[in-house]
Amino acid sequence: MNIKPSAAIRKNYNEISELCKRSGEPVYLTKNGEGDLVVMDIEAFARRESMLCLRENLIAAEEGRMSGKTGYSVDEVSSMMKDAVREVLDGQRK
Repeated sequence: MNIKPSAAIRKNYNEISELCKRSGEPVYLTKNGEGDLVVMDIEAFARRESMLCLRENLIAAEEGRMSGKTGYSVDEVSSMMKDAVREVLDGQRK
């Protein structure tokens, strides 16, 4: 976990930007010793957003299944999963 004081973003923007890009992880900024902000590389943010969208879709599908909604064929599920994986990988490659 990368933790920096908030003053570091003003003084060392390029260093923090490089750290975010190199690690692919967020940098947590503190103010007066308390958590204040999280800064992350745009590619890491896009990956996280893609994963959240995928999880929401999977939860919705599971809720539908549990409530009796008709399912999909094996071929339909295979196609949907390939599309979902492709979306996540595209988010990582950009």
